[in-house]
Amino acid sequence: MSKRFKPKYSIKKGDQVVIIAGDDKDLKKPRTVLEVIVDKGRVLVEGANIITKHTKPSAQNTKGGIVKTEASINISNVMLWDAKAGAGTKVKNTKENGKTIRISKKSGEAIK
Repeated sequence: MSKRFKPKYSIKKGDQVVIIAGDDKDLKKPRTVLEVIVDKGRVLVEGANIITKHTKPSAQNTKGGIVKTEASINISNVMLWDAKAGAGTKVKNTKENGKTIRISKKSGEAIK
C-alpha cells in the first residue's frame, strides 16, 4: 500500500459482509467484520480463514498447544451484506445534513 494517501474503504468494524472469493466463499451467509486493517487493505472476518497456531507455554497460556484463530483476508474478497436484498451489494456514499451515509446500490436503503 502507498504511504502517501490513506485509502478509504466502505467496510467498517461490525458490518455484515459476505465472502465473494477464496476458500470460505459463501454468497448467502453473512459474517461479522472483527477488524479492518487499513494500512494493509485486509479485514478480519468472524469464522473465516481459520489457521492453526502452535503456541509455547507462557504466563498467560500455561499449557500451550494448538490454537485455532482467524487470519485476515483481502478487503477485495468481501462485499457488504444487504439484508433487504438478501445478497452482497456495492455501496454509494452520499452526504445528508453534513454526514456521509452509505447507501446500498441494490435496494437503495442506508446501511447502518
